[in-house]
Amino acid sequence: MRKTKLSFDTPIYVLAPLAGYTDLPFRSVVKKFGADLTVSEMLSSNALVHGSSKTLSMIEKSPNEDPYSVQIAGAEVDVIKQAVEILNEQGGIDVIDLNCGCPVPKIVGHGSGSSLLLNLPLMGNIIRTMKDTSNKEFTSVKIRLGFEKKNHIEIAKVVEDSGADFLAVHGRTRAGKFKAAVDYDAIKEIKEAVKIPVIANGDIDSYEKAKWVLEHTGADGIMIGRGAVGAPWIFHQLKSGTKEIDKNIKHAIILEHFDKMIEFYGSYGVVMFRKHLHTYSKGYSGASALRVRINHIVDPYECRSMIDDFFSNSEIVC
Repeated sequence: MRKTKLSFDTPIYVLAPLAGYTDLPFRSVVKKFGADLTVSEMLSSNALVHGSSKTLSMIEKSPNEDPYSVQIAGAEVDVIKQAVEILNEQGGIDVIDLNCGCPVPKIVGHGSGSSLLLNLPLMGNIIRTMKDTSNKEFTSVKIRLGFEKKNHIEIAKVVEDSGADFLAVHGRTRAGKFKAAVDYDAIKEIKEAVKIPVIANGDIDSYEKAKWVLEHTGADGIMIGRGAVGAPWIFHQLKSGTKEIDKNIKHAIILEHFDKMIEFYGSYGVVMFRKHLHTYSKGYSGASALRVRINHIVDPYECRSMIDDFFSNSEIVC
């Protein structure tokens, strides 16, 4: 077992897994510009066990992702065990994380994700199996506050008692999906109730909000997902302690992200980058025209030149 650089001596900043967004290029960029820990997109334990080439490719990490966490989802102890054994053969993984928070009906319908919050004995059994099977340094769990109603202390205690090294808490119930108000008081209560490190998650979308959540909850770190899409420099802000971020740094990060997309996906990276560029350009003069143009460009060199020119010359208007 290799020793990682992951420490909770000071608050850590974690990029949350987001399907379709936190691929290797995006993770490598936020890692370069400040994230302490990056997490793979959620992987199906069933797909891993059945040898899905797409799922196996999602494990791939950038060289700078150190430490690195792989998140799995599943509801069958034997399948989870086999999935962990497969991950044991993969180098460069420091954390195996169990998703107990995903609210998506397809995941919940299979008994995975936040559905595990309805069966805490099973959830605990799965965590113990992961911990006993894994040859990685850390086993972690991501939870919500409950399924229909909050029983967050009970859930967190099961996570701790089952051997997890740390947990991330999304401050909503499953019923709250992504729209209900985040209950940061509940995250604080979890932090006060358990001895393992707690990472706060949910609607952390600015430097100011991140600092407030850390102070209010007393958490050992924060996990940012949607708040980093279109603004990966939030990690740079947090690591540097700088509220304002220079336009040139944003420009450099955007180009770095584009280059990584082309490096990873080839010319198809131009198409893949469109959704990111639509978000990056919000608030800039000429953003609407840029979005129209980008949808008709497929050449990487032409696209990069256009992006470089736009962020060199356009002004932030809101």
